[in-house]
Amino acid sequence: MTKKYLQIVDPIHDFITVYANELGIIDTSVFQRLRRIRQLAGAHLVYPSAQHSRFEHSLGTMHIANKAAIALKEKGFLDSVDVENIRLSALLHDIGHGPFSHLFEEVLQKKKKISHEEIGEKLILQSEIGDLITKYGYDKRFISKLAFGNSKYQFMNEIISGGLSADMMDYLLRDGYFTGAEHAKVDYMRIINSLDVYDKKLSLARSALYSFESMMISRYQMFKAVYFHKTVRAAEVMLLESMLLADKELGLTTNNLEKYVEFTDEFVISKLVSLPNKNSDLRRAKQLAIEYQERKLLKCVYERVFTKPRMGKINATDIQKEIARKSKIEESEVFVDISKTPSIPLSPSKKESQSIILSTRKDAEPKEAYELPISEIPLVSAISGFMDMLRVYTRQKFRKKVEMAAGMILGENKQ
Repeated sequence: MTKKYLQIVDPIHDFITVYANELGIIDTSVFQRLRRIRQLAGAHLVYPSAQHSRFEHSLGTMHIANKAAIALKEKGFLDSVDVENIRLSALLHDIGHGPFSHLFEEVLQKKKKISHEEIGEKLILQSEIGDLITKYGYDKRFISKLAFGNSKYQFMNEIISGGLSADMMDYLLRDGYFTGAEHAKVDYMRIINSLDVYDKKLSLARSALYSFESMMISRYQMFKAVYFHKTVRAAEVMLLESMLLADKELGLTTNNLEKYVEFTDEFVISKLVSLPNKNSDLRRAKQLAIEYQERKLLKCVYERVFTKPRMGKINATDIQKEIARKSKIEESEVFVDISKTPSIPLSPSKKESQSIILSTRKDAEPKEAYELPISEIPLVSAISGFMDMLRVYTRQKFRKKVEMAAGMILGENKQ
């Protein structure tokens, strides 16, 4: 008799239960490629243990989403089929990621103005994964919508993405564990068991507000210490420039799904370091990729963080040209990096979160709920808005020249 489920040992959640239908999807080549896509792109060059992949993060997100769904089922908001749909959607929420995860997203945005979510929808609907979803009796269109926050059930979307999402709870815990950063402390079970639904939106028991505050601060600290670390970004800036320069040669932003799913971290880096020397762009792309691989990284010579007010519209190319002219070096030796993220996660509809719904229950009923503006949560309000970073990088030999020019053009260096 075929086993109906198996348990996968996981350092974050101890054991993750995977059922037979989910295992069929996990065993597809399209899903297995996530093993070869690092969760944190270039972070392993700063935090050597950050070798974890989108594969285990996807399993972890399914695990937490399942717990959240069961908690809401016990409160009468979901049934067993809903729980299964949420599990599948959480499992597939990152299926469209390209090599180097969010770094490749920057390539897609610059070249094609598309996101990994849009590619993920196509993979669910058009690949073997979609065929299996249908075979197992699920609606692949609904799964694709729910996985990327587009279903008509807002609170179900919010279980997978947003300020109370399984996605964020897993990546904070997992990234904190594998980088060794002590910032990512999330009492996710407290949050999950305090979830409720009000006006078709996900709400949180007022008594768990402090756990939400702690999670938001953990996320903020992880961006400062890990995701936007200046040396992590130095590595990623090099890899990003290399991929942009080599895109035409390698077809990285192809519309062909069969070719797209071949692209993994090691596959792409091997192509980049083996580029032909046909023109200056390819020579430069190859050099950057080799230096990335050998950890001969760019040096940060200028940094400025914008929170309130935000950075505003700054043209990186114009700044690059001006600094190059002032320092009298080639434009290609000046790298201007603009990194932006909302301090509070965007909602599934990609809008900035302005509030959280808090609820209280007296026994089972009646339930009272109200919308609390983020501005009225002191600790969270202090970090609300956006974290925008402007940095200038160059090679070691041009460090002094570029640092002086950047300071004259951009003002005081606030590294």
